[in-house]
Amino acid sequence: MQLVIDTATAACSVALIKGDHIIACEKEIVGRGHAEKLLPMIAALPDQGRADKIIVDCGPGSFTGIRVGIAAALALGLGWDVPVSGYGALDVVAAAAFRRHFNASNLTVAFIGGHGEIFIQSFSCDRPSLHLTALTPIQSLRPEDAAPLVKDSLIAGSAAATLVKARGWGESEEAWPFADEARFLAKTATTLPATPIYGRLPDAKIPA
Repeated sequence: MQLVIDTATAACSVALIKGDHIIACEKEIVGRGHAEKLLPMIAALPDQGRADKIIVDCGPGSFTGIRVGIAAALALGLGWDVPVSGYGALDVVAAAAFRRHFNASNLTVAFIGGHGEIFIQSFSCDRPSLHLTALTPIQSLRPEDAAPLVKDSLIAGSAAATLVKARGWGESEEAWPFADEARFLAKTATTLPATPIYGRLPDAKIPA
């Protein structure tokens, strides 16, 4: 059984999953305040979330949210003596979106970023295996700069409507990464190091 922690975006969620089955799940769109919400959510799970493995969303998304989730996962992993690994926020949204849109073979995920930018990444999906492939790297761009780079008609994510508006065409679907949807990811996609994926350079600059 796995404990999944997802605090990388405005959503805060935790889940206990076993294979493709959801044992229990807690989820909420919180915006801010992940640190206050996360531990009570885990405590509300059966056996206070105790599991054989922990996987955590490493981003990109909110700098603070990413760090809160990873810190909690590493602390619990140490206390329970269980392995901890990570997965990508854009990957889990893509995997869930492909299951909702059976006819889609390609889509782009767009997340709200910082300083007026959005994170984008395009994916393909082989059917019927539902194997997910990233077609582009993660990029953080202003919507008007991202729009010409996106070729897919389906855009999913928290910034989907913003990107579709900048392009002037396409279908948008608001979506967030939730812990229970990590069961849709291939095992290889949940074995990333539990370290932050920020998706853009830090704002702070080291003095010359």
